[in-house]
Amino acid sequence: MEFLIISGMSGAGKSRAADILEDLDYYCVDNLPVALIPRFAELCMATQDRYERVALVMDIRERDGFDELFHTLDSLKSMGCTYRMLFMDADIPTLIKRYKESRRPHPLAVNGRSTEDAIREEFRMLTPVRARADYIINTSGLTLGMLQQRVFALFAGEGKKRNISVTVTAFGYKYGIPMDADLVMDVRFLPNPYYVDALREKNGTDKDVQDYVFSSDVSAEFMEKLNGLIDFLLPLYIEEGKFSLTIAVGCTGGRHRSVAVGQALCAHLKERGVRTVNFNRDLDK
Repeated sequence: MEFLIISGMSGAGKSRAADILEDLDYYCVDNLPVALIPRFAELCMATQDRYERVALVMDIRERDGFDELFHTLDSLKSMGCTYRMLFMDADIPTLIKRYKESRRPHPLAVNGRSTEDAIREEFRMLTPVRARADYIINTSGLTLGMLQQRVFALFAGEGKKRNISVTVTAFGYKYGIPMDADLVMDVRFLPNPYYVDALREKNGTDKDVQDYVFSSDVSAEFMEKLNGLIDFLLPLYIEEGKFSLTIAVGCTGGRHRSVAVGQALCAHLKERGVRTVNFNRDLDK
């Protein structure tokens, strides 16, 4: 069983790193008391390989337990566990800027101590931890995508690649655009089954409705360009550190054209190995 200890400066990105590691199938726990680590390890080992890789976020909140932390981590080896340490760092101007933007106080900024003095004190206290770290990531100037690249490079297993999950939501404009949409596609220019008596009461999940929607040359060309656009965009979103994307496809009522296009787009994405969910918001309205 493998433990990864994530420590470092407050505001340097420990929580962000933990989020990325969860995407790599790590089980992440924030601020587990040091005294509970051996018992926690025993429980994990008793689950029969359910928790093979665990990341524990430890920070200045353990200010009185670093010696105990080192002793406890060393004792994990006798239990058959291995561990590595990741230290998240950033320069003082960057940390001060982040605290100003978040409007949250530094955990050591008490009794009138300035944020800068608190950061310097924290660095002093964490020096022994930094010295024992196997990896150090300085997040000064890093975007989320760049941080994701660093973490993946260090901890992704062989063959593991960064991925993204896509939700394709079919909707009707008469009921409003989905608030969580990242991309919105208007397909009201496609052939409308509503005006065909035999198709009006059906919906975009029915094959004869789909055949009608995609019967024109415009429909075929649109789907080719839409698939190409999404194929082009997904790697770029992944590089920027985006974990999920919501594509909203809209027609007038959300029953025919948007549903048919949404299903076709989902089928295309699944063929390419993309984790995809299809949601027809207004199908029953």
